[in-house]
Amino acid sequence: MSPEPALPQPPAAGPRLRVGQHSAAGPKPTNEDSCGIRVPEGGAALWKGVAAVVADGVSAAEAGKEAAEACVQGFLGDYYSTPDSWSVKHAAGQVITALNRWLYGQCAAGRGMLATFTAVVVKGSSAHLFHVGDSRAWLLRGEELEQLTRDHCARAGERVLLARAMGLEPGVEIDYRRLGLEPGDLLALTTDGVHDTLPRSELARLLAQGREDPEGAARAVVEAALAAGTTDNATCQILVVDALGQADEESLYARLQELPFPPSLEPGAVLDGYRILRELHASARSQIYLALEPETGREVVIKVPDPRYQDDPAYIERFLHEEWIGRRVSGPHVLRHLEPKRPRRFLYQVTEHVPGKTLRQWMDDRRRPGRGPADLDTARELVEQIGKGLQALHRLDTVHGDLKPENVLVDTHGTAKLIDLGSARVAGLEELEVPWQRDAALGTLGYLAPEVMQGYPATVRSDLYSLGVVAYELLAGTLPYGGPLSPRRLRGARYRPLTERVPEIPAWVDGAIRQAVSLDPARRQEEVAELVHDLRRPRPELVPDRPAPLLERDPVGFWRGAALLLAGLCLLLLTLLLRS
Repeated sequence: MSPEPALPQPPAAGPRLRVGQHSAAGPKPTNEDSCGIRVPEGGAALWKGVAAVVADGVSAAEAGKEAAEACVQGFLGDYYSTPDSWSVKHAAGQVITALNRWLYGQCAAGRGMLATFTAVVVKGSSAHLFHVGDSRAWLLRGEELEQLTRDHCARAGERVLLARAMGLEPGVEIDYRRLGLEPGDLLALTTDGVHDTLPRSELARLLAQGREDPEGAARAVVEAALAAGTTDNATCQILVVDALGQADEESLYARLQELPFPPSLEPGAVLDGYRILRELHASARSQIYLALEPETGREVVIKVPDPRYQDDPAYIERFLHEEWIGRRVSGPHVLRHLEPKRPRRFLYQVTEHVPGKTLRQWMDDRRRPGRGPADLDTARELVEQIGKGLQALHRLDTVHGDLKPENVLVDTHGTAKLIDLGSARVAGLEELEVPWQRDAALGTLGYLAPEVMQGYPATVRSDLYSLGVVAYELLAGTLPYGGPLSPRRLRGARYRPLTERVPEIPAWVDGAIRQAVSLDPARRQEEVAELVHDLRRPRPELVPDRPAPLLERDPVGFWRGAALLLAGLCLLLLTLLLRS
């Protein structure tokens, strides 16, 4: 069985860190602090990074110790179980929110489980901080010590009370911060038993020893706090950055050449056991074949790269990138990538075979004079299925980036599936700053969101724009702005209402699509599910109070009519003058 495909990785899978930690109960009978560090190996080091977390159980709560332990163990366990494609912010945020909800449920059931929470994840060349409560994160760069978090405390008379904690409310507000790192930086996490006792200058001096011995320095910090008379538990964690997890492009490209391009394939040829039946499609960038799978004999699809690109590292990267995403996303409305049955000797992809046609072919076959290819019910059904495919990607922090009728398959039962993930953008890869994520905007004019054309990164709302254009074309047979938009056409672009092209379309359906294809992404729906909902259920606010003036609805028609009217008036005046 061949190994799971992976995106090309730098020689070192992630940042190189040295870590240490120490915790002590101090004068208290029980240590309600909890801490943990996880330094993974292999792919997890690259995609998830190194994580450290400290939690301080609230003494006034009945089960503060258990709360702190649940925060640390739960975070370090669940964070590394989230999809590789998720960004650190998304993955950690989901885990922390779930932990808070569980703790709050325990409190509601009569067990007081409250704790502070501070975590740092070092991935690529950045540190990602997550903070709730009054534990602290620090950065020692050179000799300067910077506090990276702010205490969530409130003063009530002479007392200082904790204003924010895990388990305190059903929803938790998490402070998040991302900062760039440099080799030699030292990150530290401390509980209030340390930083409320030691002067900052003394803390900085002790932490600086961590560059030589992180474990010894963490112990020295805690012991110094105890010697200075702390009245609380004391915990210190240290992470020393020796090298950052940056991609070495030269080594990266060399790895991409390990698998050669397949030879020319003809019907009857065999590729790693796959017997080629016939060519299904050929483009300037790839060839697609129907093949029989070894052992099972089922029909599958083989996609091979075009040999003209065998010396183009960026092209090869995107080819691998597409399979990496396809193997991680699942759902009935996304084409399924399959694991090759035998070890691969060549570069290719294997996907399920979906008998049918592209949505473009489907639309061309059903085109009607003066109308779009689909009635309203059919268009709704197709948009809903395509939307579910997009949602499967969006749940993985992935944006399709090139949604158009050519990249949707419609099978013989009318089921729509997304294909061609080569332009997709993955949030988890953005954080690694790998070269293929920094390309110029990919996509197809006419369906590409305006902000992406202008150089901004694609987002969920960019996919939503493309879906809105597809919905409009299904109903009207043309594009919402009269033709493909380009950066030059954006300024004068005007939406052509669906109700003018297809009078029987309800105004609220037109309003929903108009919102989805707004040139300003902030004016669109937030999620694909909202557009799907709006196409089936009226929202009065999407219907204008009065029809738009003719000049706005059809400026060409307006000025043509004005010119004809003016010409008619001139002719009438000339006739009257001649008669007089």
